[in-house]
Amino acid sequence: MKKLIILLAVLGVFGFVLYHVVIYYDNNFRYGRMRETPAIKEHEEPLLIMETGLVPVRGGEGPLRILKGEELKSPFTMNDIETINAGKTGYFTFCLQCHGPNHDGNGTVGQSFHPLPTDLRSPKVQSKPEGTLFKSISYSVPGTRQPAMATTIRIEDRWRIVAYLKSLGTRK
Repeated sequence: MKKLIILLAVLGVFGFVLYHVVIYYDNNFRYGRMRETPAIKEHEEPLLIMETGLVPVRGGEGPLRILKGEELKSPFTMNDIETINAGKTGYFTFCLQCHGPNHDGNGTVGQSFHPLPTDLRSPKVQSKPEGTLFKSISYSVPGTRQPAMATTIRIEDRWRIVAYLKSLGTRK
């Protein structure tokens, strides 16, 4: 019992001494108090003023997701040759693997899908409004393996791909 009392007394003295050492260090050394370090001081330098127009408040993906496909219109002229050529480049970069070089759904990757990728020159696809095609490319098609390409392909490039697809016409 004496040993336990002595041990508790020694631990008490040790704790008391340790506490005072920490307090002494905290009060007398340069890096003692966290609240007094330069990283924590509030408004040590003036706050930066953000330029007007830096954060977009219009455009982007939000309005495109909300509107129905029939209401969306391309920012490009759909029969402009430069737009169509840029869309062709986009198609052969992002769509060829599934829809194939003949746009018929016979791409190398697409053959493992069920259902198979759509024939992009079919009357069903070609009769759709440009905005509906844009939304299909951007946000996928329910019940198919069409990936949502909104995070992969820029908005303008998706519209160019739509222009290219519309330029193909119906398969004969």
